[in-house]
Amino acid sequence: MWLKVVIVLLFIALTISLFTSLSFLIKDQAAGNNDNSRKTWNALTVRVVLAALLVSLLFYGIFTGQLGSNAPWDARYKDKIIPAAEQTP
Repeated sequence: MWLKVVIVLLFIALTISLFTSLSFLIKDQAAGNNDNSRKTWNALTVRVVLAALLVSLLFYGIFTGQLGSNAPWDARYKDKIIPAAEQTP
C-alpha cells in the first residue's frame, strides 16, 4: 500500500514541478529575457529526477508483484500465456 501512496505523491510533485517551470518560463518571456533562465533549468532537473524515480518505482512494483493490471483484456489471455520456464526451445 505504501508504494501506491509514494507513486501518487511523486506524480503530484511532478505535476507541480511542471507548472512551476511553466510559470518561470512565462515570466522570463514576459520580461523580455530570452536567455535560458536558471530557475527553468533547475525546475527541469527536478522534473527529470522525479520522473526517473516514478518510473523506477513503477518497475519495482510490477516486478515484485505489488502492482498489477486488472484490465479486462488481460484476463482473457491469462490461460493462453505460457510461463517462460515451461517453454521448450
